[in-house]
Amino acid sequence: MKLVIFGLGYTAGFFARAAIAEGWEVTGTVRSAEKAGDLSREGIRTLVFGGFAVSRPLSLALAEADAVLVSVQPDEEGDPVLRTLSAELAAAPNLRWIGYLSTIGVYGDHGGAWIDEAAECRPTSARSKLRLATDEAWLELGERSGKPVQVFRLSGIYGPGRNAILNLRAGTARRLIKPGQVFNRIHVEDIAGLLLASLARPRNGAIYNTTDDEPAPPQDVVSYAAELIGVAPPPEVAFDAKLLSPMAASFYGENKRVSNALIKRELSYQLRYPTYREALQALAKTEGQAA
Repeated sequence: MKLVIFGLGYTAGFFARAAIAEGWEVTGTVRSAEKAGDLSREGIRTLVFGGFAVSRPLSLALAEADAVLVSVQPDEEGDPVLRTLSAELAAAPNLRWIGYLSTIGVYGDHGGAWIDEAAECRPTSARSKLRLATDEAWLELGERSGKPVQVFRLSGIYGPGRNAILNLRAGTARRLIKPGQVFNRIHVEDIAGLLLASLARPRNGAIYNTTDDEPAPPQDVVSYAAELIGVAPPPEVAFDAKLLSPMAASFYGENKRVSNALIKRELSYQLRYPTYREALQALAKTEGQAA
């Protein structure tokens, strides 16, 4: 079984290692030769793809692929993989699964209400509008080619190396208080697990909200992490968009509770970390010690 991953970053890297452990032969891409060399030395065959020229080894890997995951952000002209390789994807004889990693940001603001995959998408930022257009373009490829395309709309990603415990240790954690604000989250290991579950059950046109069970106020997560490692939480600060980067402030402009019922019902996936509490408890054992 052969898997090609476009964009071997933090999330896709976890998936690559999980797939290798399940017996998949993985080829991934990155944008620089230096990073490709580093990952190849780790045991992940890695090629360079910058969104334009396609090397012969990459063309051959795609022609032989049983599955393809795309974890590349779109640029101003859309998705570089779709733009450059749609014909090759449609023609790949063994390809039985295409996954695209998107974001719950495409839903926009729903005033804190619970939503599922059938909810209206009403993105406001240019970034989220581009993401929605890319979701639709990938699904259209699936309709046109008959190759099963799955779109995974990810919530806030965290895990080893990226979490509230490390932020507290680094002194960068904040408790911004915006009444009623909640965010969804997903542990990176659950993303990898869900993708593996989907590989076994491809469905053309599927959209899956990839998130945990409990949308929660961001300050609660920081407070719980501080309690676990025995440090004082940072002081509460009233939300002020001027304190944040434009991108971070835009996240606070959207408020929704995103349901994950479909991944449980259709893919029979059981979350390893159903809330941030279980995840932070595990992370505290490996990342909670003072340096």
